[in-house]
Amino acid sequence: MSPTPAQRYAKLLEEVRRHDRLYYVEARPEISDAAYDRLYRELLDFEKAHPGLMDENSPTKKVGGAPLDSFRTIRHAVPMQSLNNTYSEEELGEFLDRVAKNLHGQSAEFAIEPKVDGVAVSVRYEHGRLVQGLTRGDGEKGDDITENLKTIRNLPLSVDDLPKVIEFRGEVYLPEPAFAALNRARERAGEPLFANPRNAAAGTLKLLDSREVAKRPLAVVFYGLGEAPGAKTTSQVDLHQQISKWGLPGHEWFRHVKGADGVLAAVRQLDKDRARFPFATDGAVIKVSRFDQQKILGSTDKAPRWAIAYKYAPEQAETRLHAVTYQVGRTGVITPVAELDPVQLSGTTVSRATLHNFEEIARKDIRVGDFVTVEKAGEIIPAVIAVNLKKRLKESKPIRPPAQCPVCGGPLRKEEVFLRCTSRDCVGQLKRRLQHFAHRGAMDIEGMGEVMVGQLVDAGLIQHLEEIYELSAGPLEGLERMGEKSATNLIEGIQASKRRPLWRLIFGLGIPQVGAVLAEALARHFQSMEKLEKAEVADLVQVKDVGQKVAEEIFHFFRESSTHRLLRGLKKAGCNFHALEEELAVRGGVFSGKKFVITGTLHAPREDFTRRIQSLGGSVSGSVSAKTDYLLAGEEAGSKLDKAKALGIRILSEREFEKLAGSDSRE
Repeated sequence: MSPTPAQRYAKLLEEVRRHDRLYYVEARPEISDAAYDRLYRELLDFEKAHPGLMDENSPTKKVGGAPLDSFRTIRHAVPMQSLNNTYSEEELGEFLDRVAKNLHGQSAEFAIEPKVDGVAVSVRYEHGRLVQGLTRGDGEKGDDITENLKTIRNLPLSVDDLPKVIEFRGEVYLPEPAFAALNRARERAGEPLFANPRNAAAGTLKLLDSREVAKRPLAVVFYGLGEAPGAKTTSQVDLHQQISKWGLPGHEWFRHVKGADGVLAAVRQLDKDRARFPFATDGAVIKVSRFDQQKILGSTDKAPRWAIAYKYAPEQAETRLHAVTYQVGRTGVITPVAELDPVQLSGTTVSRATLHNFEEIARKDIRVGDFVTVEKAGEIIPAVIAVNLKKRLKESKPIRPPAQCPVCGGPLRKEEVFLRCTSRDCVGQLKRRLQHFAHRGAMDIEGMGEVMVGQLVDAGLIQHLEEIYELSAGPLEGLERMGEKSATNLIEGIQASKRRPLWRLIFGLGIPQVGAVLAEALARHFQSMEKLEKAEVADLVQVKDVGQKVAEEIFHFFRESSTHRLLRGLKKAGCNFHALEEELAVRGGVFSGKKFVITGTLHAPREDFTRRIQSLGGSVSGSVSAKTDYLLAGEEAGSKLDKAKALGIRILSEREFEKLAGSDSRE
């Protein structure tokens, strides 16, 4: 007897899901890509022919659905805490001593796992079906990214034999080969590049159109539980094994050890093995394995006492510096760059590194031909940190600063430790200034990224910044990878930027020392570009957070002939030269007169928090000082957090910030 359509469909579903698991979870495919594609196509065609049989959790649903207007915010059934960090084996030993002390004689076993550098998520299954996925958010509430998570190929939409309700805690990441391919594609499209795989994963999960998310090969790994009333696991080791049995993505590298010696051995082994992982990792996570002992140890408001993250020291490598080239920034600052013999560092090939400035070069006595130590930490650009003098060649010569701009040949001016090209017509500056002008935080012109700017300038279509508004679609179509539609979209984006608020235009001009926050203050104070342009130093210092030096920078900027030409061109093009009503609205509230500094990774862009702080009467600075009132600290906060603690400044978590912001009487 031939199978019924329902039986045939069930068999197809089972086969495709099995091969998905083998490929994406277990990394041991049984069939070729071509054979899988034929099987997947058969399933797709069957569902089109029998729509009444379609399973809502079919693998074919991973293409994404209709775009959302925004993400809902949902409270976690069990709060999502972050981990405390340690950076030395001595501190790790202290953690192990605290565990032993607080377990009052009980011996502890430990689970050692890689610390995935991704985005923390909580994924909820009910009756074996994936029903909800949330970001960590502030730990109490997170964004509902269910539709985006459903597109992840190694994440099953349905799983047999799960408890009635179970939440998995894990990390979404972008595999490093996929990250490299994504950045290459963005570069070709003239879009801003992602700084690292973590940023790329976070940016992808924030997309409102899950069809776009589906185009990026995200992956997820599970390592913990949230709400799980029916789970029978009693330890982290049990959980790891059970995740594998359920066919869910878990850690391939996992160690179960006893005692301090076992922990240290596993942490050291992980450091050796992590270069071959498909995801970025900068540390190890050490957990007390037994759940009953985890309950005894408990948690603080922010982190469990039964787990800790051990961060590895930044990776270093030695290679030869064979040349020095120069980059010209948007304000004309000359940055020397070391051209290196390619070397593997943190899983990537490094062939260039920053030398910072010429005083730094002289202090370290760096010379062409030297063997140098290069370090790369997190998303920071690789830097030359030391010279191996034992390998120095006798004929080596010190690196001399250029006598003129290496790009345009214009005059240079020394400013503190930097050299600055003073020619506003410098092509090197023009490219950087155009990128800054079009950036999302400034005039927000989509498609005007580094590659596109380079093409426009190199093709002679733009020789001065204001000429961006003279572009037409026709000439653009002749550029590489620019068809009629792409050219039209870019011109529409350029035209739309004319309506941006005044503060965005001020920020986009690239005035030295003027960031987005100060640009807003200038727009509110002077209310028009004309008044700002005519302002004297005495007028400028009346603006909050504008000191004498910054006032002089602004004053001289507006006295340059190139600035006069730029403003005439922007005004002629129809750019908005007057503050909008929203910029002039009276701001007061719970943060009135308070100065904030923001650091770490937050659940929303920093610009969003800046806007909220300003709307409630506060201001935001880029550095911590004795005048700082609050430090808003997200995950992985660094030196700013340390300085704030030393100065006794009040530190706010996102949750505490939300409570303060919500106490404003107008809300």
